[in-house]
Amino acid sequence: CVRHCLVLSACRASSQTMTLNLIKLCVGAESIEDLETWIAQRLASRKAAGQEPRHYHVTRMQPRRGEEILDGGSLYWVIKGNVQARQRIIAIEPFTDDDGIGRCRLVLEPVLHATRWQPKRPFQGWRYYKPSDVPADLAMGEGSEDLPAELQGELSSLGLL
Repeated sequence: CVRHCLVLSACRASSQTMTLNLIKLCVGAESIEDLETWIAQRLASRKAAGQEPRHYHVTRMQPRRGEEILDGGSLYWVIKGNVQARQRIIAIEPFTDDDGIGRCRLVLEPVLHATRWQPKRPFQGWRYYKPSDVPADLAMGEGSEDLPAELQGELSSLGLL
């Protein structure tokens, strides 16, 4: 019975969704503040054009595990070689662009959540990022936001941040 119950509970657990995240390089941003400014400008531009002020990232590939991502997942941003922030993913919208190419809109909560810095090597596109691998969020006033970015990066690479 004990063996049967363990197998049964494992089957039940595997049929339930588990939160999954994405990770992506934030090309062009020098800091979290830089990314925040870009988001604010993008939202203001859409609002001024009479469009719904939504924040999203367009990608060529659509995540196949969308249900797991929409179960509370976030897009983690790698800025200057370190995971530094995340944004909650609130929708995944496939579409076809003007050239007939299938694309995907990752609709993001416009609020950035700073995370503990975690070194990350460059990679192409986005990747799935398991909850067990993600860095913790920084609480308000916690961490080293007053330190210069170069020093934060150096301390992070040494495992001191």
